[in-house]
Formats: sequence, C-alpha cells, structure tokens
Amino acid sequence: MCVLVVGGMDRLEDDYIKTAKSMGIDLKVFTKRVGDFSSRIGSIDGVVIFTNKVSHPAKNQIVKFLKNTDKPVCMYHSCGICSLKKALVELKEKIKSRVC
Repeated sequence: MCVLVVGGMDRLEDDYIKTAKSMGIDLKVFTKRVGDFSSRIGSIDGVVIFTNKVSHPAKNQIVKFLKNTDKPVCMYHSCGICSLKKALVELKEKIKSRVC
C-alpha cells in the first residue's frame, strides 16, 4: 500500500516515513509546493492532507484531482506523528471497505 502525505513539517519527514514503514505502508511526502502535482504522485492508494501546513488553493487542487481518481482522503489539522498514525489507520479501513 502506498500513501501520499501532503503538508506537514520538513523536519518530521523522516519520522513520517519510518512510522508508515512500521505499519507496512510506503509513504510519499510532499511538504512543499509541487509544480506538476498529477504527474509527480505516481501510483497511490490514498492521501493524507495536513490542512494546517498547506494552502487552501493547494488543498482544493488535490481534492479536485482525487475526485477523478476515486482515492480516499483523510484530512487532519495537526501534522504530528500521532495524527499520521490515526490517518493511516483510517485510510487502511477506507481502502479495505472498498475492496470487500
């Protein structure tokens, strides 16, 4: 399973990746603005958006793009490790319920 994280803190990027790996999830992290978003994300199963660290236009662009792909999204205001764990558990449940 591969999840994209949008937003968050640069200094926590390695911790985000380690936490996800311990849960059996590959993680792609975009903590900064990305030019051509749709071509850079590749193959993902879901998205976590940390809304306190991403602009409204960027969040809207991501959500609009994901509506076309039918991928699950979790939005959390805080961007700590605990929020990431909650979001990943929530995404796993959303993905599992779509498969079954």
